[in-house]
This record gives sequence, C-alpha cells and structure tokens, in this order.
Amino acid sequence: MSEENVYLSPNPASAARPIAIDPEKCTGCNLCVNVCPADVFVPNPEAGRVPLVLFVDECWYCGPCVDECPHAGAIRLNYPVMWRVPWKRKETGQHYWVGMKNPPPPNDTPPA
Repeated sequence: MSEENVYLSPNPASAARPIAIDPEKCTGCNLCVNVCPADVFVPNPEAGRVPLVLFVDECWYCGPCVDECPHAGAIRLNYPVMWRVPWKRKETGQHYWVGMKNPPPPNDTPPA
C-alpha cells in the first residue's frame, strides 16, 4: 500500500452546508474551532489555513463562530430556507429576519 496525503478543504455553503468561510478574510486563527459548542470545525493541518468544516449535520446555527471571529464577514451562516422569514416594519420600512443580530424590540403599539 502506498501512503498518500489526503487534504480536506472547507465546503461551500449550500442547503446542506450551513457554514461558509471566506478564505480571503480568514486568517486561520481557529477561534471558531474553539468556541463552537457542536464541534463542527476541525483545525486545518496546515497552520494559518481556513479551518475545516467536517461535521455540518451537527451545526446548531447558534452563531458563536460568527460572533467570535475577529475578521468581519469571514464566517457566514447559511440559514435553512424555513428560517429565512423576513418581515418589514410598516412605520420605518426596515427589514428583519429570524436569527439576525440585535433584533429590534417587538412592536407593541396597537394597530390604528
């Protein structure tokens, strides 16, 4: 048997891939690996490279990996279609969605 090196690469986001990592912005600091409660990430064997996303079925879409990343936009969660429920506040025209960071308080004014 011959020995071969097997290199894994991060998977792009899709319906079955909840996490997208931008290799242009990621520095390979592995903070996402350390904070993920579901252990979705694995450190890349090559230092300074993008972490590997191996256990995509275990992702809880909780977001600590996105929150702890020091490089804005390096990690993006690809929420399932059923979670992408946008709504618009009539008074301000602002759009909101489930899972957004710092959602607004609920509109408690009675309808006119």
